[in-house]
Amino acid sequence: MKVEKLLEIIEADFYTGVPDSQLKALCDYLMNTYGIDQQHHIIAANEGNCVGLAAGYHLATGRVPVVYMQNSGEGNVINPLASLLNDKVYAIPMIFIIGWRGEPGIHDEPQHIYQGEVTVKLMEDMDVKTFIIGKETTEDELKAAMEIFRAFLKNGKQAAFIVRKGALKYDEKVVYKNDNTMMREEIIQHIVQVAGDEPIVSTTGKASRELFETRVANGQSHQYDFLTVGSMGHSSSIALGVALNKPDRKIWCIDGDGAVLMHMGSMAVIGANAPKNLVHIVINNGAHETVGGMPTVASNMDIVGIAKACGYLNAVSVDNFMDLDNQLIDAKAREGLSLIEVKCSIGARLDLGRPTTAASENKKIFMNYIK
Repeated sequence: MKVEKLLEIIEADFYTGVPDSQLKALCDYLMNTYGIDQQHHIIAANEGNCVGLAAGYHLATGRVPVVYMQNSGEGNVINPLASLLNDKVYAIPMIFIIGWRGEPGIHDEPQHIYQGEVTVKLMEDMDVKTFIIGKETTEDELKAAMEIFRAFLKNGKQAAFIVRKGALKYDEKVVYKNDNTMMREEIIQHIVQVAGDEPIVSTTGKASRELFETRVANGQSHQYDFLTVGSMGHSSSIALGVALNKPDRKIWCIDGDGAVLMHMGSMAVIGANAPKNLVHIVINNGAHETVGGMPTVASNMDIVGIAKACGYLNAVSVDNFMDLDNQLIDAKAREGLSLIEVKCSIGARLDLGRPTTAASENKKIFMNYIK
């Protein structure tokens, strides 16, 4: 189904969300049509942030907003669904468009399997009316579902379209780019070279995939790395937990700007605890690149300033490999919490693979190594 037809049937004029590759047609349409527009479209930091923003839109206008997200973001909306939107509280109507990763019977990555199994159930348990959109869904079926939804929305309830893989199409091409020159995979190769045999915790998405392939290319073991393949935004907290309990070992965290934004409060906790053995590297391309390249707000943020305000004594930003290498070497030798923001281009090689070892095996060999 053309994404334009879906939005025509929904008849909303405000959208907010966190990008998802399963919803790339929707994301590209919104960026092509509105860009980032305060009146019509805002990409938020996390899915709970989206719900709050959409609730504010409804309070100000009386109209029904749309929140889009990958199903892994359902956990971030459970609290505001129960304690803000629900008709036993404020009865705020809202439409969700949810990309169904890990749908039972459809091959997907391990971090999506269980989430895929409970996607529809979670929404229904939260008293959200659901309708599944697949490749064969007709316009008439969608219109009928929307009419049912309208009755629920009128009574201050919520509804969700669960979108199967490949169900939505958009013919226009959208190119996402920035002016930075360093490629993320090469940045990771430089980090690995300086870190040596010191443990690395890497963030969700292509960063972990590129770290895995760097080890393969180097003929190295994967025991040095914990790949945070799911739980976007939590790799720095994982790294903090490791660093506090392994104070005699340098711990490296490879993070991304979208992940930092998703749970930025973790930086305050890291700064407050100030582990002397943690190096927090934020690779900032100003984009949710793993799911399509849609922008984050990080291009206009002072991440170094935020880090210092949170208690990081050492925080710098680099945009070239000479400065990157110098800062990596300094951080390795330094006793004290460090943050390095690395300005990165958007893009990855087309033949980038995925980890070939099971997540449970990754955990086991990493734990054995740092023991």
